[in-house]
Amino acid sequence: MRRHALALCLLAIPAPLWADDIAVPSRVAEATVFPQGATLTRVASYEIPAGRHQLILTDMPRIDPASLRLNAPGLTVGAIRYRDDFVPPRTDSQTAEYEAAEALVEERERAVEVAQDAVASIQIEADTARARIAFLDGIGQSNDLAQVSADKLRELATLIGEEGLTARRAVQAAETRVREAQRAVKDAREDLADAEQALKALSTGSGDRAYLSIDVSSDGGAQGEMVLTYTVAEASWTPTYDVRLVTQGDAGLTLQNGAYVEQSTGEDWRNVALTLSTVRPSGQGQPGEVWPWLRRAIDPQRPEPMTLARGSMKAADMAVPAPVMEEVTATSQFDGLSVTYSYPDRVSVANEADAVKISLGTLDFTPEVFARAVPLSDPTAFLAAEFTNDSGELILGGGAAQFYLDGTFVGQRYLDLIANGDKAELSFGPIEGLRLERVVLDRQEGDRGVITRRNEQNEEVQITLRNLTARSWSVRLRDRVPYSEQEDLEISWDAQPVPTETNIDDLRGVLEWRFDMAPKTDQRVELNHRIRWPDGKVLR
Repeated sequence: MRRHALALCLLAIPAPLWADDIAVPSRVAEATVFPQGATLTRVASYEIPAGRHQLILTDMPRIDPASLRLNAPGLTVGAIRYRDDFVPPRTDSQTAEYEAAEALVEERERAVEVAQDAVASIQIEADTARARIAFLDGIGQSNDLAQVSADKLRELATLIGEEGLTARRAVQAAETRVREAQRAVKDAREDLADAEQALKALSTGSGDRAYLSIDVSSDGGAQGEMVLTYTVAEASWTPTYDVRLVTQGDAGLTLQNGAYVEQSTGEDWRNVALTLSTVRPSGQGQPGEVWPWLRRAIDPQRPEPMTLARGSMKAADMAVPAPVMEEVTATSQFDGLSVTYSYPDRVSVANEADAVKISLGTLDFTPEVFARAVPLSDPTAFLAAEFTNDSGELILGGGAAQFYLDGTFVGQRYLDLIANGDKAELSFGPIEGLRLERVVLDRQEGDRGVITRRNEQNEEVQITLRNLTARSWSVRLRDRVPYSEQEDLEISWDAQPVPTETNIDDLRGVLEWRFDMAPKTDQRVELNHRIRWPDGKVLR
């Protein structure tokens, strides 16, 4: 939306009272970056004589002026005007490197033009030679040659042959030179593209700029550093983790924590003090509401028969009204816990160009390593590590977690958020030598396919684990049995051996066995269940 000379303060002072305008360069000095958005601190050094003045910042990017806050020690601050349209022209302070890159682009642009002119010049020579050939061919086909003597014809034929040969050789030579010249044009254009890319790399800032003027006054003159803070939405950081599990000797789990920082605020950040925060200012900032819940008891209504004629039903007639309810939005809130990372070195992040990776430290855990077996869905077990996040930090997770097993890369996977104090289980790939087999031995249904006096289903399942490896494994096997929430739907089950735990993670019917397997051994689990339901009912 277009904004016209938006005044952040309505104090107005007549122009003749002001002594002069003073241009003040500014730069981003500090950045606190959130998962989405950032708070930037901008500094501008000033030195003014006594009296009233306007400090002019013409190197501002476009911002939300409502978020702007200013501190100018030693000055009395009046009106602050922000403008992102009709911005006065400004002169960039260009470095010698930038000027050299710009000069190289201009030089290579001229080289492309010279190479193209050379191609055109040679092409003219070839066209001229072709015109000579066409002229000589025309002489040989003239009707007037019938009146010419034999001697003159021989002389003319010799002339046409010699001149034609010379012209054709000229065309051939010109075409050869054209090809060489065209290669020179191609090389010149490639050199120009390289120079333009180098120049672009030195000038990543956006052309959209803003203008900020600040009315100030000082009784005896002042100098110092003005500090401006404001928020932007066009910046973010994304966590990245290298998850390393060591199983040789004492098991160890290490999370090497890092972050990718990006920004498209309209200007480059050069040598800024960088802080990363897990706070989400753009997320949900307050709890939801609980509204009254009105229930009614009404007489049941018998549905009326509906007769449909072809084309008589409209889409609106078939629509089912959606229930009115509050939409639940997932947010990351862990008792108000947030983590802040202050990076010790200054960092530069180019506008719309860089994804800068920084290290955020290493977290060490003592894991419990075991084989996770889910024969209902997998033919092999998977190596897993369970640990408690006792680091005092929030592990944000994300889609850029690299998993390593004993130094070998085993894949990139999504890592769930793990709050401080939470338990987590991570997988490090299949154990090909730990094979799983799940067989339904017998499934019987009373009078299958029809509703009868006896409605019953029995199922017998046999699960076999084979350890084909040369090492022992601690195994955690999961499977399931059905469950019911109806009194007249009876479900009973038994298992050999008896499961170690039932209703895992509050999932009803989910069972887990824990046992150790020696090398080159088998383990068998038998799991049976029976379902009974009333007459006139159908099992779903």
